[in-house]
Amino acid sequence: MPARIVISADGKKAYESWHQVFAAVAPDLDVCSWYDPAWEVGGDDYALVWTPEPEHMERLAGMKGIICTGAGVDHLLAHEHFPRTVPLVRMGGEQTARLMADYVLWAVITLLRDARTWALQQQQGIWRNNVCCRTSSTTRVGVMGLGHLGAYVAQVLAQVGFCVSGWKRTPAELDGITVWSGTDTLPDFLAGLDVLVNLLPATPATDGLINHTLLSQLPRGAGFINVGRGRHVVQSDLLRALDDGTLCGAVLDVVTPEPLPPEDPLWHHPRLTITPHVASEAAREVQARYVADVVRCLERGEKPALLCDTARGY
Repeated sequence: MPARIVISADGKKAYESWHQVFAAVAPDLDVCSWYDPAWEVGGDDYALVWTPEPEHMERLAGMKGIICTGAGVDHLLAHEHFPRTVPLVRMGGEQTARLMADYVLWAVITLLRDARTWALQQQQGIWRNNVCCRTSSTTRVGVMGLGHLGAYVAQVLAQVGFCVSGWKRTPAELDGITVWSGTDTLPDFLAGLDVLVNLLPATPATDGLINHTLLSQLPRGAGFINVGRGRHVVQSDLLRALDDGTLCGAVLDVVTPEPLPPEDPLWHHPRLTITPHVASEAAREVQARYVADVVRCLERGEKPALLCDTARGY
């Protein structure tokens, strides 16, 4: 039997749009809805998922592979009965990485030029010239997490002209980037930054890692950008760091919980810009092409680049 993609991503109502885009970009692949009552799990089925229900786990265990529409899969691995023996592949592709790099570049420049102040002044009808003469060439940006997205972001920032370094758990080399590795080097990495970008994977070891103690190791008045996971950050510590001058400002695309409740104090801090988890979601057509390529790769018996190591959590 030919490979078949069974779609649960985005719910029952989204299936038709997924079906249309797969018909356009990968007509050789069979596609069906997870919610079709006539569907039965077959040995050549691949699941396309985002947040499957707990009752889906038994059927997922019978799949040939599982592809997540997000770059992070921690929410899947958090399910007690998620089938860890089934190959799990994270969303990737050039557009996903480029979108993330564009977002981080915007966020870095927002902090560099204090653009949040301009937005607040516009709301109040205030014309005040807060000149900033710092340029990209004199701004030191550090990326925590040099996986698929982090490495791409770091290299794009370096190409633009920022002074870029990166940090990851294990040793690595990245063209044009100074790479620090291991927990022992983290203080030295942080001490040399004007802006810290978090793109760490979501694992038990990274939960709450970004707290006031860590932020205090940055030069006073540095900026912070979180495009990793909300749970990486102790949000009360972030507010404290903004209030006491440890940070000059922050940009958050991820928070805990999501959506952020209207009464949460993060919404109202004048040094904080919040976006609704929009940094890096590729167009559906691009995602479908990526999924089709992953299925073909697995069908050939090859290992996809973003195959999840479930022991590590990413």
